[in-house]
Amino acid sequence: MGSCCSTVLALSLLVLTGCSSDSGLPDLGTVPAFQLTDQNGHAFDSASLQSHIWVADFIYTNCPGPCPRMSSQFKQVQTFLSGTQVKLISFTIDPEHDTPQVLFDYSRHFDARPGTWYFLTGPKDTLHSLALNGFKFRVSDDLEHDTHFALIDKQGHIRGYYQSFEPHAVDQVVADAKSLLKERRS
Repeated sequence: MGSCCSTVLALSLLVLTGCSSDSGLPDLGTVPAFQLTDQNGHAFDSASLQSHIWVADFIYTNCPGPCPRMSSQFKQVQTFLSGTQVKLISFTIDPEHDTPQVLFDYSRHFDARPGTWYFLTGPKDTLHSLALNGFKFRVSDDLEHDTHFALIDKQGHIRGYYQSFEPHAVDQVVADAKSLLKERRS
């Protein structure tokens, strides 16, 4: 019976170890708290993202370059992560032009799912500081900006950066988000 008990104990430990999963993704810093305005004109507080995994990017709606492609990629991420609680957050870097109404129209163009994909605006200084100091993304007054996506865990920690120009950026961010959904962190 001692042998049987030790076998059961060993199997129990193996099962428990398998349940406590770690994505293996690095911790690249913490996103600071923020309060902005969403595409519906409602106040959006970063506290609403607690307990959610989310993916972020910085765009502007009249961008002649990469932003429409990045938003199309976010639409794919939204589709691939449908049925999960993962949120998508697109921050504008051109708040003078990107009013809530402009962001609302842009969100409809990309079939953004309400309650899943948010487009945020606010004071230019706040948005640029968040990009530069929070996400470590390059952004300038002449609307030059970083084209990375950032993956953030339930505790507000950045766990990955993905260059949107890379061929498998969408696949990688989706895979890593799914990995984080399984992760248990203290």
